[in-house]
Amino acid sequence: MGAVIFSDVHADAAALECLSSCIRTPAFAEAFGPVDVLVNLGDLLHRGSRPEETLEKVHALSREYRVISVLGNHDHAYLNGILVSGSDAASTYRHEQLRTSPLLSIFDSMPMEWQDQKMLFVHGGPLELGTQILRLKCWQRLSHEAGDFFTGYHYTASMAFEALEQRGLMHMCCGHQHEHICCRKTPDGIVQQELSFAPLELQKDGGCISLDVARVSLDIPTLFRIGGCFGPVPEFAYTDFSTFSFIRFAPRNENQP
Repeated sequence: MGAVIFSDVHADAAALECLSSCIRTPAFAEAFGPVDVLVNLGDLLHRGSRPEETLEKVHALSREYRVISVLGNHDHAYLNGILVSGSDAASTYRHEQLRTSPLLSIFDSMPMEWQDQKMLFVHGGPLELGTQILRLKCWQRLSHEAGDFFTGYHYTASMAFEALEQRGLMHMCCGHQHEHICCRKTPDGIVQQELSFAPLELQKDGGCISLDVARVSLDIPTLFRIGGCFGPVPEFAYTDFSTFSFIRFAPRNENQP
């Protein structure tokens, strides 16, 4: 099975359209494998100025693919009227206009995690810490030190691996912090693996889509944090559950859809 994973769209419908156009190309399947499921790791809302178009796009994708979504902290904040930083006046106005939209049904009973083939998919972190808002899984943050912070509970890689092992899981994929990272549990201890990105050109409609790709084997327990799918260089990931690929659009590409 092949899964495309994205996180932190933040109401950037153009970035989501860029991703969907890319994964539809036959060249994408040839380079990575089949797309059987899309996994949205949360934060569809806030900060960007096109929340309605973003939710319309996700609904459209769900008619084309199997889509699994988990709740992000900005989604949680929006739905519960919690103030968070990062949205300008235009973004705030357009989100308020969305309050009565049926498009919000996407969040009905949305879970905070999903798991498949010994991999946990979650927006923030894997810890069971009760119902206090900043300790919920969608607010947790991977860090070098553990503790309560005003942005959410911080946990370490060691704590994450322990939580996964207790549940019989090997790997975790999260978003939330808009920066890719790869932590591996080796026989000699936990290490942060430096990612080596290589260029990849996908042919599409007489042009090409330029990507940068870093592949990691799923041979030992690993934590994957993927970058945000927003802005001029959207990031996402693909896994066939034997290899995990960090993917980002290359800014040099003038033919990007």
